[in-house]
Amino acid sequence: MHARSSAFSGHTLIPDRYSYEGGNTSPPLEWSDVPAGTAELALLCEDPDAPGGTFTHWVVTGIPADVTAVEEGAAPKGSVEGRNGFGEQGWGGPRPPVGDEPHRYFFRVYAVDRPLGLGEDATADDLRAAVEGRVLAHGTLVGLFAR
Repeated sequence: MHARSSAFSGHTLIPDRYSYEGGNTSPPLEWSDVPAGTAELALLCEDPDAPGGTFTHWVVTGIPADVTAVEEGAAPKGSVEGRNGFGEQGWGGPRPPVGDEPHRYFFRVYAVDRPLGLGEDATADDLRAAVEGRVLAHGTLVGLFAR
């Protein structure tokens, strides 16, 4: 699968309006090449460069297999947003420590062979456990952000 965004390119800076303090709006995302047999798509955004370990910015499950994009500021119709690392439901934008080198934000889209059945309290760990052995394909887009 191929993941991309109209707001930023791979390994380039994510615009400030998508950051936690700059508007906290989720960026638009698109993907292609969803394989046949996909029952559900899931989306995960994480920052592996966060102090103290990987930080979760977005968990989205239940995305219908025929959906190929997420509009800015919205989750796909029919999907379920889980908990981010801020303890909130939905998108929690980049907020690295001031002065850090740019952090990497990995947007991963997973195509899975069965419905995951995760709800609004789902975490990144829940998503990873649910997709274990079920991934037909995945795509990754990496954006950068610093303050």
